[in-house]
Amino acid sequence: MDRYGAERVLNVVAPVSDSDALEVDRLLEEKLSRLSLTAWQPRNMAWHASQIVKQVDPGAETAAARMAHEGRKVTLDHGVYAQSRLSADLPSNLASAAYARVDAMARKLRLGDSSRNLDQLRADVFADLLLGNDPGVQVPQSAAMVYLHMPIDTALSMSETGASIDGIGPIPAAYAREIMTNPKSIWRKVLCDPATGNPVDLGRSSYRPNSTIRKVVEVRDRMCVVPWCRRPARHCDFDHQQQWAKDRGSTSTSNAAPRCRRHHRLKNAPGWTHHYNPAHGTSSITTPLGVTYTDKRETVLEPRLPDTDDTHDDAPDNEPPPF
Repeated sequence: MDRYGAERVLNVVAPVSDSDALEVDRLLEEKLSRLSLTAWQPRNMAWHASQIVKQVDPGAETAAARMAHEGRKVTLDHGVYAQSRLSADLPSNLASAAYARVDAMARKLRLGDSSRNLDQLRADVFADLLLGNDPGVQVPQSAAMVYLHMPIDTALSMSETGASIDGIGPIPAAYAREIMTNPKSIWRKVLCDPATGNPVDLGRSSYRPNSTIRKVVEVRDRMCVVPWCRRPARHCDFDHQQQWAKDRGSTSTSNAAPRCRRHHRLKNAPGWTHHYNPAHGTSSITTPLGVTYTDKRETVLEPRLPDTDDTHDDAPDNEPPPF
């Protein structure tokens, strides 16, 4: 049994007592030994476990349903090749009704659209319904804000490297140019230090950051600075590294870090130690168990290496070095 399968079974037995859980485990092992290998698939194991839970504790099914309903959520998992998975855990009646509507709309559009198959149409209709577009009329275009980073030479088709979306990572240059040329896209120039590849710094003397400082921090750090967290910086809190009231920390990009709400609250929790260097982009966090995780942010642009061939050793003594 792999970890995912074990988690599926644990979720099923979560509402029952420890003694009943042991009984469910014994009966499940006995049942699986009599069935084919397909019974060991995570989904099938969870189903068999749920049937045994009903036998061992008939009242657990209601408790489990309530617990599952409280755990309803929407999750976003970024994959490769600029594709991601958006999924929702919903009550079965709502999920079935939502899928039936998406499927019906896709099948109706399929009658007059031979360029997309049903899976593509379902995905497009699904996205359109969430974005408020006319469902299925054309391939959906995002109306939400994302930060696309792209060097000028890539924008001009002189290069095919360097494009990325914050919280997602690198994307093909062709995709980046499609987003850039979308009439609804908004361009914002970001000046970077060519030696470091980072945006230039700004400052302010009041507590609440203005929009310019906040945006520079979002563009510079891209994501929550906790090493394992990939929440986009635009959805994070503006955190003062040195506290405003206690340590008289300034409201500036040199004292700022984006932290998601959960990790912002965790920053000062007992046993946790956080370090972040905005200048170098290095971060570390030590858990109460003494385990330390480290990370280093990627620069917005690749830093320019110094020209090692351009030396001034041969310059005549009576002439200033060239600039």
